[in-house]
Amino acid sequence: MQRSWLPISSDSDFSLENIPFGIFRSAADPSPRTATRIGDTVVDLARLAEQGLFDSVPGFDRSALSGPVLNAFIALGKSVTGAVRRRIQELFREECPDLRDAADLRGRACLPADRAEMLLPIEIGDYTDFYSSREHATNVGTMFRDPANALLPNWLHLPVGYHGRASSIVVSGTPLHRPYGQTEPTPETNGRPGFGPSRQVDFELEMAFVIGRSTELGGRISVDRAEEHIFGMMVFNDWSARDLQKWEYVPLGPFLAKNFGSSVSPWIVTLEALEPFRTEGPRQADPEPLPYLQGPAKSTFDIALEVDIRPENAPATTVCRSNFRYLYWSMAQQLAHHTINGCNVRVGDLMASGTISGPTADSYGSMLELAWKGTRPVPMADGTERRFILDRDTVTMRAFAQKDGLRVGFGEVTCQILPALPQ
Repeated sequence: MQRSWLPISSDSDFSLENIPFGIFRSAADPSPRTATRIGDTVVDLARLAEQGLFDSVPGFDRSALSGPVLNAFIALGKSVTGAVRRRIQELFREECPDLRDAADLRGRACLPADRAEMLLPIEIGDYTDFYSSREHATNVGTMFRDPANALLPNWLHLPVGYHGRASSIVVSGTPLHRPYGQTEPTPETNGRPGFGPSRQVDFELEMAFVIGRSTELGGRISVDRAEEHIFGMMVFNDWSARDLQKWEYVPLGPFLAKNFGSSVSPWIVTLEALEPFRTEGPRQADPEPLPYLQGPAKSTFDIALEVDIRPENAPATTVCRSNFRYLYWSMAQQLAHHTINGCNVRVGDLMASGTISGPTADSYGSMLELAWKGTRPVPMADGTERRFILDRDTVTMRAFAQKDGLRVGFGEVTCQILPALPQ
């Protein structure tokens, strides 16, 4: 492990091997700008760039670190962003004096993480949500269809997905209001659709990846080169209103049940930082994917995932422990399928994985599964129980990769559900 002159605890998500990228502002300087995080320190990369500390990187442009989003920096390409990342590591290594001994610059560029307000780090032009966990799809199919035929005929042949609403994706810490909508007709509603605030607000434990290289309309990205187009990853909570979803889903899929808000973590962790944790995904042999979806065996990463629910003024309860490697369809396969028809992608586009459920009941990535459609309430630490998310509940998701003393984490994405706004 690399050692830094900054203090970094052994259980920190933000080791020197990580070097994620985000956008922040502070009370002292309210202008949004690019940062990284090392331990409990947020580092103002725009200030370092102003002092010429990245000028040795070929192709680097100082202005790319001074904007309110990361899109211009990401668009410089991996050869540049990767070299900037390695230069940051060099500057903060224990033996490097360039910044360590420059007290004035260090004081202006480094601030405690609790004094930084993290912002949405990218301008998201388009957002796609996949449905790529076999366990999740099987659980949902079992609940709502024939258990013997839980997966639809196409599911094992292609990564199912839909285009979502980019403008309602918010950064961690932003509260969301319970959505209104129509629900399935019942005898109590005299056979007419119900209407009102959703009673079944649910989280979905997901990861998302950020597009790092644009393509032209009509072009395709091969599964073998897909990761060249992926800048990094984030933790993603795809909020859902299950009662709205059940009524509106057919024939075209998610709409109001999904677009009232999604939450994303503020730090983008690069694929380079995750490389030590590369691993194989689930076996895909029966059936074998079509040739355009056949990629390398080690096409995913061993990333531990956790979900907490915290009622207002009460302790949190961990309700789920899962892993990114459970996903049946990899990011490379998702992107290859997304573009096989010639769909173009742009820097900053966001692709979410779909709910990540594992093989055991405590690894299910949604309340729909954990409470099994409300029939198995989940106990909370304060003595209450949950079938779905209640008003004032806060849901927190965490993700980290760890082995042999090395830890690379994403921090967390947190969101509180507020009561529905009055009509």
